[in-house]
Amino acid sequence: MADRLKRRLLGRIDFLLDTNRKGEPKMVCGDGFRAGLEKFSREPFRLVPYFAPEVWGGQWMKEVCGLDRSAPNYAWAFDGVPEENSIYMQFEEIRIEVPSVDVVFFRPGQLLGERVHARFGDEYPIRFDFLDTMGGQNLSLQVHPLTEYIQSVFGMHYTQDESYYILDCGEESGVYLGLKEGVDREKMLEELEEAQSEGRPFPAEKYVNKWPVKKHDHFLIPGGTIHCSGSDTMVLEVSATPYIFTFKLWDWGRVGLDGLPRPVHLEHGKENIQWNRTTGWVEENLLNRIEVLEERDGVRVERTGLHEREFIETRRYTIRDFCELESEGGVSSCNVVEGKGAVIESPDGAFAPYEVHYAETFIVPASVERFLIRPIEGEVKILRATVRG
Repeated sequence: MADRLKRRLLGRIDFLLDTNRKGEPKMVCGDGFRAGLEKFSREPFRLVPYFAPEVWGGQWMKEVCGLDRSAPNYAWAFDGVPEENSIYMQFEEIRIEVPSVDVVFFRPGQLLGERVHARFGDEYPIRFDFLDTMGGQNLSLQVHPLTEYIQSVFGMHYTQDESYYILDCGEESGVYLGLKEGVDREKMLEELEEAQSEGRPFPAEKYVNKWPVKKHDHFLIPGGTIHCSGSDTMVLEVSATPYIFTFKLWDWGRVGLDGLPRPVHLEHGKENIQWNRTTGWVEENLLNRIEVLEERDGVRVERTGLHEREFIETRRYTIRDFCELESEGGVSSCNVVEGKGAVIESPDGAFAPYEVHYAETFIVPASVERFLIRPIEGEVKILRATVRG
């Protein structure tokens, strides 16, 4: 409801009041606010990241992202989700914080590109976030809905297809993905029900594959595929963005940070598990489907996914000198997955050089038709996600 009202008001408000910090109200005129949104729609930018603890959380982000060392853990990080994150605008000495989805509402064509805008409307369809279990625990065993299920039951246009890109991992870490061959469907559902109702342990590895992982592996997870990240794994999750529809099947007998049992969603989950996605199918379709597209002096380009049921295309660029890219009419979500960082430049000086660092996500609007990526130092790897044409 608030978003519908906001869409009507964005173009005509006289002033915007920022009250995010208690006791520190700030105000900007409507024209200045809209000029800021216009600027974001025409040059590369980052969102204000959000970090949160969870019972399964790890220690990796505390070190790499410079977070509070006294916190017990950090599990989640939204670092590329306009529906969840905010942006900063600077007006002389005053910094205003507003929801980043305002850019999507105000200039969807410039940000998303006409092709993506036509398909998704003023929604940002790509989601980048972190899942940190380094020194932590397994995520809940889960499944996301099929497209037809999310449409008929929840009224959403598309589902939460996703993937796990491995930024870091321990020696014994792994990813649970897909069912083992010959699984007894009724027996598995019976044991899941007993785990929920009677508190019995669920023998996950009796039914679900656990695959070993290494840095820069990419696991593809179309809706309906049973999965979760194991402990000692740092995941960059690349997914579609229909809000959050995760049906938990088993949570390893844990309670949450509030001391209460964490909910599971068996009634929804069992309607979406795809029982034919077993070991052989997963190995052929979802594990490291990496294809070299181009290799020349100083640049290597690889397609790393996603599955044909998913609308997101991911490419990894390994750059030693510089690489010039085109928007191809659509928005790009990118993350520095290896190296110190990179500078994003305009070939014609349309925007000032923009610096990003390791593990940071940045967005390049569709209106930036061409851009250069240069490593800050040595070699850099960039993972780029776009919407397939």
